[in-house]
Amino acid sequence: MAVVTSRSAQVLAQKLQSEGIRDANVLSAIALTPRHLFVEPVLAHKAYENTALPIGQGQTISQPYIVARMTELLLQGGSCGKVLEIGTGSGYQTAILARLFSHVCTVERIKSLQFQAKRRLQQQDLHNVSMKHGDGWQGWLSKAPFDSIIVTAAPVDVPQALLEQLTDGGRLVIPVGSEQQVLRVYQRHAEQWHSQDIETVRFVPLVPGALA
Repeated sequence: MAVVTSRSAQVLAQKLQSEGIRDANVLSAIALTPRHLFVEPVLAHKAYENTALPIGQGQTISQPYIVARMTELLLQGGSCGKVLEIGTGSGYQTAILARLFSHVCTVERIKSLQFQAKRRLQQQDLHNVSMKHGDGWQGWLSKAPFDSIIVTAAPVDVPQALLEQLTDGGRLVIPVGSEQQVLRVYQRHAEQWHSQDIETVRFVPLVPGALA
């Protein structure tokens, strides 16, 4: 089974490459990460399809293409230092980041999802991750500043706290909008933030606050 699973992840990486993902390190991380461990067992047979899947609590595990694309955009900033993830969810995106960045700080507002993600990351021996149960809109001020920030749910407007927690030259990759959403990259230059729209996307809303 381990051989089959490994091959499935490799095939997924090859599929993503054919769809435009170019960063070899991102593709390698996808090929090394068993996505079926991050979904419910009843959905494991769909784990290596290029599709989003429900993970409970009204949340989803993102489409692998989007996971790879957002990670690739982060790496284009040139830093593999400390990254902040808003929306731990299943932990799959966290696992990809942990293979590529020196340290991952990740915030999840739903306690039960955070607990499950922590267990999965430990099973993968990914220990360069700090986890927090809290309000993603606020970022993680005590761990700031961050070289990179990735947000896996969509606010209508970009939280100012996240922009301010970037290092000078740091990058924020975030979906923005309600009915119409766009994937956007912000880069900080002193006290200015330059933005670029990448492509249309569809994410669950970034909800303020935290749930037990």
